[in-house]
Amino acid sequence: MTAVLAKIVFGSYVLVIAAGALTAAISKSLVRALLGLILTLFGVAGLYLLMAAPLVALMQILIYVGAVSILIFFAIMLVRSGPQEDGARPRTVRQVVLSLLALLAPVVILGSAILQGRARGGPLPAEVPVGELGAGLLGPYVLSFELISLVLFVAMAGAVLIAFEKRGKR
Repeated sequence: MTAVLAKIVFGSYVLVIAAGALTAAISKSLVRALLGLILTLFGVAGLYLLMAAPLVALMQILIYVGAVSILIFFAIMLVRSGPQEDGARPRTVRQVVLSLLALLAPVVILGSAILQGRARGGPLPAEVPVGELGAGLLGPYVLSFELISLVLFVAMAGAVLIAFEKRGKR
C-alpha cells in the first residue's frame, strides 16, 4: 500500500513539474513563464520531500523559489521598456520543429535506458544530522557562500543600472 501511495505522489509531483515547465516554455509573457518556473521548482521541492530530504526541500523553496525567483522578477520588471516588448516574435516552423526535437531527445534516450534494463539500487547513505551538515558546509566553505551572495548582489545592481540607463535614453 505504501509503495502504491509513493508512486501516486511521485506521479503527481512529476505532473506539477511538467505543467510548470510547459507553462514556462510556451508562455508569451515573461511573468507567466516565471510563474511556470516557480511551479516547477515547487514540484522539485516535493520530490526532495518524497526522497526524505526535508532540509534540501526547504533550501529549494527558500533559495530558488524565494530568492532567485524574486531576483528574476525584479530583472524582468526593471529591464522591460514598454508594453510593446512584452511578447516575443512569432515562432517559425523551424523553431517549433527544433523545439520538439529537443523535447523528444531526452525522452527517447531515457526511455531506451529504462526499457533496456532495470537499475539496481545501491546502499542507502548514512543519515547525517542537520547540525553536522550545516557545520560541514559552513565551516570550510563559508567564503564560498559569501562570494555567492556577492555575485547575486552585483547581478542585481547591474540590472538596476542597465534599466536606469535605458530609461534615461527614452
